[in-house]
Amino acid sequence: TKCESGCVCANGLYENLDGRCVPAEECPCEYGGLAYGKGEQIHTECEICTCKKGKWKCVQKSRCSSTCNLYGEGHIITFDGQRFVFDGNCEYILAMDGCSVSRPVSSFKIVTENVICGRSGVTCSRSISVYLGNLTFILRDETYTVSGVNPGVHYKVKENVLHLMFDIIIPGKYNMTIIWNKHMNVFIKISRETQETICGLCGNYNGNMKDDFQTRSKYVASNELEFVNSWKENPLCGDVYFVVDPCSKNPYRRAWAEKTCSIINSQVFSACHNKVNRMPYYEACVRDSCGCDIGGDCECMCDAISVYAAACLDKGICIDWRTPEFCREFLQDLS
Repeated sequence: TKCESGCVCANGLYENLDGRCVPAEECPCEYGGLAYGKGEQIHTECEICTCKKGKWKCVQKSRCSSTCNLYGEGHIITFDGQRFVFDGNCEYILAMDGCSVSRPVSSFKIVTENVICGRSGVTCSRSISVYLGNLTFILRDETYTVSGVNPGVHYKVKENVLHLMFDIIIPGKYNMTIIWNKHMNVFIKISRETQETICGLCGNYNGNMKDDFQTRSKYVASNELEFVNSWKENPLCGDVYFVVDPCSKNPYRRAWAEKTCSIINSQVFSACHNKVNRMPYYEACVRDSCGCDIGGDCECMCDAISVYAAACLDKGICIDWRTPEFCREFLQDLS
């Protein structure tokens, strides 16, 4: 199945995926289980890769962006790809700059207000606040409000039935896109023009997920709960001491949760399975579907599936997974 010389072809020639013997220049490249021909390119957020002689040659883009996701019942994927879950009933700083001791001035801060959304104690985002100096956006109750002005910030708001998108430019510092599904999911995509330090629950955005649990006091916490507690916006909120397992608290919901979330593992998403690891998204879907027991259980499940669909879309795989009977489009968000 690989393009190797001297196996079934004469020396100097290689078998390609069609079974023909070709010179090295004609060898295809593989990515995510798919074959790409000579000269074909794939684009990631940070690189442009071109297929040459069966191998990818990659060039770093001048601008590199990364995305932090907060979704469902306290799930976070940091800018550097670290995953964790928490159940905190408070306001928490998702991301801000001005974190270094030498440059403590902040030009932006993004805060989530998390509230209890299930009898088992799970929490989810109720509102998102974006502070840009004297300019503030509040995302809540399926709409948004804007207050104050900041002539140093340029922004556009795009709205449709499924989501709100904010394009924000802080000249010389950041290009930022915030996508909110008017419910529990928010995607924060940042491209920065400086090496300004970023901090908060979304991590420090330095390319290393191992040190993402950096607390407000600038040390790396031993566990995610210590890390989460350090980023409370209101110090009077109680600390989080454990993570709820809603399927243990609501065992009668587990079978339904596993059955409905199994669409992630099914043929419907098969084109994406090689591109995006589905298991963390499936496990998050089951957890949220078990925990969302105060109404809106199907919305919680659809939210979780849509995050996997959005991750697939980021890799260029568009999955048509909604039907009139399953997660109808007017219910939800990005994908």
